[in-house]
Amino acid sequence: MARRNSLKDEWKFESELVSENQSIGIEAITLPASQPRRYFDPQKLQQLTESVRQHGILEPLLVRPTGKAGLFELVAGERRFRAAKQVGLTAVPVTIRELSDEDSLQLALVENLQREDLNPVEETEGVLQLLGLRLNIPPIDVPPLLYRMRNEAIGNTNQNVLINSEAQAVEKVFAELGTISWESFATTRLPLLRLPPEILEALRSGKLAYTKAQAVARIKDDQQRRQLLAKAISQDLSLAQIKTEIAKLKAAQEPAEVGDSSLKGQIDDVLRLAKRSQVWIDPKKQRRLEKLLAELKTLVADKE
Repeated sequence: MARRNSLKDEWKFESELVSENQSIGIEAITLPASQPRRYFDPQKLQQLTESVRQHGILEPLLVRPTGKAGLFELVAGERRFRAAKQVGLTAVPVTIRELSDEDSLQLALVENLQREDLNPVEETEGVLQLLGLRLNIPPIDVPPLLYRMRNEAIGNTNQNVLINSEAQAVEKVFAELGTISWESFATTRLPLLRLPPEILEALRSGKLAYTKAQAVARIKDDQQRRQLLAKAISQDLSLAQIKTEIAKLKAAQEPAEVGDSSLKGQIDDVLRLAKRSQVWIDPKKQRRLEKLLAELKTLVADKE
């Protein structure tokens, strides 16, 4: 909690504090049209609801005036807001600030990105949205920038290009978030966006852990992947069990590949076995292999 509060203090916004720690009617608060967070873990939300039932709202919600008399828009604290409505509170403590649309969205993103229960898909999308706001570019243009920064950092391109305003802004955002480095984000989080849609949805809704999702995504066949995904969720399979299921699928496919009795199939089988055996490591076998390969090249090159 301390880290999140300090981060809010570090973030600079052009805002004016209208009122702090006052109570307003919960019906006077509306949710923003653009909400960074779309999924809330039902179990954790229920735990918070029970806490609010017993102790009330301990941390004020952050709201801003809507321009309509007596109405306010929620900026940060949606979980507390939902819990308060579930309990039936008629009024909640708030801090009221005058904020622009951009500053309001940035504060909401910062609030969410500091939560421990944020799933990896929402975290990734939230970081991209926040970077887009800070860099004044569409979120879709952020991944190419991060990949370019990574290539420059590992020496694939001119290192001097890395020292520019965009890169410095990116590094500042990740330093202020304090949860992950931009290098790690580019390596481990951006690949999430290339996962099949059904796996992304399972991750976003908290039905599947990140490591399990990565394993299931390795199945190329759409139908087999969806079936295993459904099984992994319904039976709460462990990562080891998912890997066992994947091994079974691969084993079921091997007889069709190895059992081809045609000449072409036999050649494919021999090449596959040769690659697995690493026969070329033995000097004597290597010479024999070179001779056989030379004969094979002569044979396949003969057009008659």
